[in-house]
Amino acid sequence: MNSKIGILYATVDGQTLKICKVIEEVLVEKGNTVELFSIDDFTGKPSGFDKFIIGASIRYGKHNAKIIEFINQNKTALDNTENAFFSVNLVARKPEKASPETNPYFIKFLKTIDWVPKTSAVFAGNLEYQKYPFTDRLMIQLIMWMTKGPTDSKAKIEYTDWNKVREFAVTMNNL
Repeated sequence: MNSKIGILYATVDGQTLKICKVIEEVLVEKGNTVELFSIDDFTGKPSGFDKFIIGASIRYGKHNAKIIEFINQNKTALDNTENAFFSVNLVARKPEKASPETNPYFIKFLKTIDWVPKTSAVFAGNLEYQKYPFTDRLMIQLIMWMTKGPTDSKAKIEYTDWNKVREFAVTMNNL
């Protein structure tokens, strides 16, 4: 069955959008109609779709406040629609923190909202120090140092497991 699927995202450096585009590509290949929206531009409702996916990245330990507000305001509509949420963060680069059950940011996120997504995923993000403003670069380097990650200011590492992203999209297609 072909579905009308909405994908809503919040991204800081573009990796969440890149992930959304891969999900969109897989879902369109499967015969679905997909509409992709930034949280800054979306004025619709989840109820306008057969399935609704929300993706958000982490910055300084938190998901985008507009995403949280959207979820809180649209909880009933989300609950009545086949839905999913995925988080993008660098902590997920570690296999033991790459699932919704083990990722500290995802666990914390669920405690801040009154909604439990029907399907969820956690994807590792992208580390590109050169793209970050000076203060962000220092903060991210400090966090990476504390979590035993790369701190070289020239580091450019894409941690996203694209097979895992495609599997998530196929799961959404099959619901």
